[in-house]
Amino acid sequence: MNVLDLIRPSIRALKPYSSARDEFKGVPKDMVFLDANENPFENGVNRYPDPQQSTVKGLLSSLKNIPVENVLLGNGSDEVLDLIYRAFCEPNIDNIITLPPTYGMYSVLANINAIAIKTVQLTEDFQPQVDKILEVADNNSKLLFLCSPNNPTGNSFSEASIERLLKEFKGVVVIDEAYIDFAENPSWIGRLNEYPNLIVTQTLSKAYGMAGIRLGICFASKEIIQVLNNIKPPYNVNELTQQRAIEQLKNISEVQKQIRSILEERASLIEKLKEVSFVSEIFPSDANFVLAKVDDATKRYDELIEKGIVIRNRTTQPGCENCLRFTVGTQIENRTLIKVLKELI
Repeated sequence: MNVLDLIRPSIRALKPYSSARDEFKGVPKDMVFLDANENPFENGVNRYPDPQQSTVKGLLSSLKNIPVENVLLGNGSDEVLDLIYRAFCEPNIDNIITLPPTYGMYSVLANINAIAIKTVQLTEDFQPQVDKILEVADNNSKLLFLCSPNNPTGNSFSEASIERLLKEFKGVVVIDEAYIDFAENPSWIGRLNEYPNLIVTQTLSKAYGMAGIRLGICFASKEIIQVLNNIKPPYNVNELTQQRAIEQLKNISEVQKQIRSILEERASLIEKLKEVSFVSEIFPSDANFVLAKVDDATKRYDELIEKGIVIRNRTTQPGCENCLRFTVGTQIENRTLIKVLKELI
């Protein structure tokens, strides 16, 4: 497969915007910058940020053991996903495939970009129906979204299913790994060289504890990354976000410590949920949350709200009737949750 053949013709022909900071690539030390119409009075953010986020990408490159040329950063993963739509999907012509229950923004972004949506519901144990996916795909099926570990179910998809889809799906397979740091199985970024139609997205919002800075990550072939760079806004990741990301990526030992704590608390939370009388099933989790089936999800959600605890009611999602999603909190927060659950009649 030549994945560039899947790019929209108008995008292939596009001449990217060249910002002032793109044109000057020298060392900024002791330079007088009179090129970008900036306010000259220094306050830490009066200059435009690095449009290629070179320092952040360098740290991620070392951490993930992947070349910088295979990395794109966005204003949250949602911007990354939107760029992928705009690169590959022709409005009012192409379609994407999603596997509900899954992350809702895939469909929202498709609607924004006038892209049709085909859905193939996951099996009862929340695994892809590979044969059905390949059956519903047509010549205009440009993107297939695999959220693994999946939101809201928490489980990872089987390696065999993903491999077959990468080999047989005729479009681009996007694996959303927002929760990969909480899973035992390795990331698919280590296999980018095997599959030219593979895109992997990750984020600093979950394991890295930086949801507030909005930094999403895209890993793909250098050819795909170049196309996405051509269409992204010139300064899509602001200076403050880059600074905070650099600080956290240099403090990876603390991040790893927090991940270990969340995993310990996840295991404890699962065991304690088994003691709650109205919890009938707890689904396996490779994420920082636990999905559980209860007697009446809406009733229990409302009761928890009254007690000052906010969770997520997922009962309206396909295959998730009467299911609640519990994010793993601190030890104190988790103990409070269990205590309140046990007190509910």
